[in-house]
Amino acid sequence: MRVLVTRPAGQAQRLCGLLEAAGYECVRLPTIEIQPAADPYRLEAIADTLEDYDLAVFVSVNAVQMGLERILDQRDWPEHTQIATVGARSAEALTAYGLSADLVPEHRFNSEALLALEELEDMSGRNVVIFRGNGGREVLRDTLLERGAEVEYVEVYRRVCPALDAGLMRQLLQPGYLDYITITSNEALQNLFAMAGKEGQAALRQIPLVVVGERQARLAAQLGFVHAPLLAAHASDAALLAALAQA
Repeated sequence: MRVLVTRPAGQAQRLCGLLEAAGYECVRLPTIEIQPAADPYRLEAIADTLEDYDLAVFVSVNAVQMGLERILDQRDWPEHTQIATVGARSAEALTAYGLSADLVPEHRFNSEALLALEELEDMSGRNVVIFRGNGGREVLRDTLLERGAEVEYVEVYRRVCPALDAGLMRQLLQPGYLDYITITSNEALQNLFAMAGKEGQAALRQIPLVVVGERQARLAAQLGFVHAPLLAAHASDAALLAALAQA
């Protein structure tokens, strides 16, 4: 089976390694390109006062990497500032910087699962900084505000849709060439759909997807994908492989 992996460049190695070890052929096509933040000085200013925050939340692996590279060049991590991550992959990424997550969901890896942790039920008087990319959902900030926290966002990277050679996309969308496509965010799916162009979208809709949440499944239905997506338990590489294996 041939599987298209859409993780950003530099973040697909582990998943492709697992797929290839299991006998799949892996094709890499990043549908999100990671670029530096539009305003890098905002991160520098927050880093100067990081000890004023009770909790720092990293929403993705990119937030960990792009945020901590700059912060730890500037200063050490303050001892009393706890760290939370939305997912297990982000928690794992912290270890490369000598840090570990104090709070991380155990089963589902999204904002709602993080907010369900007992430690975040009462946030009265607590200061929180959220490291993320441009845009995204507001549920994490809005809920923490409702629970009494003071919350600030810091955009540490930008996500953009990569440029793609039209000939490569035509090759990928040949009937029968791809068996599955892995999708780990709504933005990845939206970008892939845009990259296919009007002339390729009909063929793209015929290819089964492997997604990591109901939000991606609903978007796939809205975009007209023919097959109901395979739903992985969460966004980890092992969960994506397990979903494919069950197919």
